[in-house]
Amino acid sequence: MTYSTLWLGIGLLGQALFFMRFLVQWIASERRRRSVVPRAFWYFSLAGGVVLLTYAVYRRDPVFIIGQATGIFIYLRNLHLSRPAASEPGDAAEC
Repeated sequence: MTYSTLWLGIGLLGQALFFMRFLVQWIASERRRRSVVPRAFWYFSLAGGVVLLTYAVYRRDPVFIIGQATGIFIYLRNLHLSRPAASEPGDAAEC
């Protein structure tokens, strides 16, 4: 396997991971009969984004690098926002 073939494989892996987010979201929405965004969507977004960013850096493509780097921050933030809420001591009293 040549070096460029290895990097082509890495780029395709990133695209496959990124595609999986759409598949996961579609299946989850069909099951619930409404549009939903499961946490797995953000995990696949993050994984695909990191792999594609790595590929973009290898290719030295500034447009691709900026796009993927920006997306990674958004995916991390959405994972943070979608995490289950931890109950705080004052929550039970307010119910």
